[in-house]
Order: sequence, then structure tokens, then C-alpha cells
Amino acid sequence: MTDYVAEGGVACPAEPASSRRGLLSRLGPGLITGASDDDPSGIATYSQAGAAFGYGLLWTMLISLPLMAAIQEISARIGRVTGHGIAGNIRRNYSKWILFPVVALLLAANTINIGADIGAMGDATKLLVGGSPLLYSVLFTLVAVILQVFGSYQKCCTVFKVLALALFAYILTTFMVHVPWATVLKSTVMPRFERGAGYWATFIAVLGTTISPYLFFWQASQETEEIRSHVAEKPLKKAPCQAPEQLQRIRLDTYVGMGFSNVVAFFIIVAAGATLNAQGVKNVETSAQAAEALRPIGGRAAFLLFAAGIVGTGLLAVPVLAGSAAYAMGEALKWPTGLGRKPQRAKGFYTILVLSTLLGLAINFPEVQHLTHLTPIQALFCSAVMNGVIAVPIMIVVMLMAHSKKVLGKVGRPEKPVLVLGWLATAVMAVAAAMIFITWKS
Repeated sequence: MTDYVAEGGVACPAEPASSRRGLLSRLGPGLITGASDDDPSGIATYSQAGAAFGYGLLWTMLISLPLMAAIQEISARIGRVTGHGIAGNIRRNYSKWILFPVVALLLAANTINIGADIGAMGDATKLLVGGSPLLYSVLFTLVAVILQVFGSYQKCCTVFKVLALALFAYILTTFMVHVPWATVLKSTVMPRFERGAGYWATFIAVLGTTISPYLFFWQASQETEEIRSHVAEKPLKKAPCQAPEQLQRIRLDTYVGMGFSNVVAFFIIVAAGATLNAQGVKNVETSAQAAEALRPIGGRAAFLLFAAGIVGTGLLAVPVLAGSAAYAMGEALKWPTGLGRKPQRAKGFYTILVLSTLLGLAINFPEVQHLTHLTPIQALFCSAVMNGVIAVPIMIVVMLMAHSKKVLGKVGRPEKPVLVLGWLATAVMAVAAAMIFITWKS
């Protein structure tokens, strides 16, 4: 029989329920967040990096992993300790003049990113089976909306974990083509920098794709969902006795998820470098275009895996993008939020979720593109610029919360190495954001 010890005003089990779960069940918010980072838009960016510079940018995966993991761990801690997401904590502790511009930019950037991902999924499906990419885009949009609106939180998590398996397609693709692994290893650990503006513009794009604002909001909010979905678990401020086990789980979950994300990105760059770059194909604008270019070089099997992976990762990323926007808006406006709530009990939350997904779909209609004079590639560039702009102030606020006793208290304050890496990630993103505008103007 489980013994209970009263601490912090909450009865805590001597052996927390989550400590008795298997490894896969302990992986959740971090794994899903990391997997969603390799969305079709990200795949296009990594493919372009490999096509244009071969293995020359592989070192970015090595340095981005600890930076990405640190800021995501801090975001997860904020959600688990306080029981509120990033936007909810900004609303409670900082000015509305910080909150609402950030949320509005996040909503706009996510919606455009959703549109690019939906379009890529439609194009990839056309490559696989033929037909109308726009029709497939509509069908994928319906699937994403139905899953989140009518599926329970636990069902959504299960589906998301299964979809994360689609990322193994990119690892398998690499082993279907000839790769000079000695050269790959050398390029990874001994970077050779280039002076050209294109090299550094691609570096900025890779970094911005890897460390994205929507990931902070999503993982923090999913920790609050985990609290609501397990009766015995409470925000760590109210149940500090749960802190050791939960913070250990968060670290495991986050490092596995971010490690998985970066490994997959690494293999996408390798695959593109070994095939496209090696054959003189130096420019790809979309993930579907990368898959098509891969077919005559890497063979039909490599092409099929690459294209199918686009569909699987898109089905994971679109709900995460829409969900993170809905969490942010809902928390900012004090609405009930959460995929664990019935639609009638969180109308505003689900309205934002559905609207952002449908608006993203609309970007792919020719009439809308003609009206806005914005192609999917241009829309994706706008999204990248907005993400670069809002990432820095969000990361600064997240880091200030990490130091705040009012927000995290003593129980949730990260260790010094994590704080140092978090600030380093913020500084790197600030430089990258400045370089976006320098590159843009030049």
C-alpha cells in the first residue's frame, strides 16, 4: 500500500505514480516538441543547407543541441512548477505591452508556418500517389482539426508519439545512399566557415528553424496538461515533494526529444549533401522539391521514404503550431485552455486553434496567393523573420522567469549550467535576429 507524506500543503505519494511508468510513457511533452521541430518547413531548410553547402553546416547541430535543450527545459519547468504556460506567466508577472505584441506575432508566424507545412504535405502526397495537392491539403487540415477538437488529450499524445516515428524515415534515407562518413565526422567536429553571405544566411535559417518560439509555448503548456490529466500530480509550487521526480522526468524527456530532433536534422543535411550537393543541385526551396530532386540520385526507395516523412511530420507539426498559438492566446485572455477540455468548455481556445489552421490552409489557395502577392516560399520567409524577431524577447522573459523566486521559487530554479546555456542561447538568437535584418537589407 502506498504511503503518503504531507508536504507543502499537498499529500504526496512516497513513490510517485510517474516513477512506475515505462520509459516511453515518461516521454511526452519533450519528445513531441522535439519531433514537431522537424516539420516540413524545417526539412526544407535542412535540405537547402545540405544541398548548398554539403556537410559544411553539420557543426550547427552540435552547438544548437545544448542551447535548444536548455531553453526547452526551462520552459517545461515554468509550466510544471506554476501550472501555467508561458503566456499565462507573462500575464501574471509582466506588462501587457510585452504580452499582447508577442502573442499576436506568434499567432501570425504560426499561421503562416501552418500554411507552408500543409502545402508541403499536399505536394508530397502528389509526388507519392498523384492527384490534386490542394485536395490533399484540405484533407490533412480536416484530420488535424478533428484530432485536436474531438480527441482527448491522452489520445492526442498517443497519436503524436506514433507520428514522431515518421522522422526515422530520414535516418533510413541516409543509409540508402553513399555517404563519406569520415568527411561527415570531420565537418561536424571541425567546422570550416565560409565568407559568403549565403552561408551565414543559411546558418541563421537553420538556427531559427531549430530554436523556434512556438516550441517554448507548446512544451510549457503540455506540462500543465500533464498536471490536469493525472489526479495525483500538482504544480510543484503546491507539491514540492514531487519536484525531484518530476524535474528528473522533464530533463530526460527534454534531452531525448531535443536530441532526437537534432539527430534527424543532422541526417537530413547529410542525405542532401551526399546526393543533391554531390550531383551539383545547390538550391531547393521546399521539402517536396528536395524529395523530387532526390529520386533520380538516391533511388526510388530513398525518395519514397523522404516524401512519406514529410506527410508524417506535417501531421505532427500542424497541430503543435496551432495548439501553441491557441494556448498563448487563451492564457493571455484568461480563457479556459487545454486539449483535455471538451470544446464547449474551452470555446475560445478551440476557436483560435481551428481558425489558425484554416487560415493556414487558405494560404495555399491560388486566389489568396494572388490577392496577397505572397507565394508559400515568401510566406515561409515572413514566418522565419517574425520567429526571429519574437524569439529574442520571449527568451529574455523566459530567462528572467527562470531567475525569479516569485515564478519558480526555490523548488524550480534551474541549475547554474542550465541558466548559463539558456542565456547563451538567448545571446546567439539575438545575434541571429540582427543578422536577419542585415542580410535582408543587403
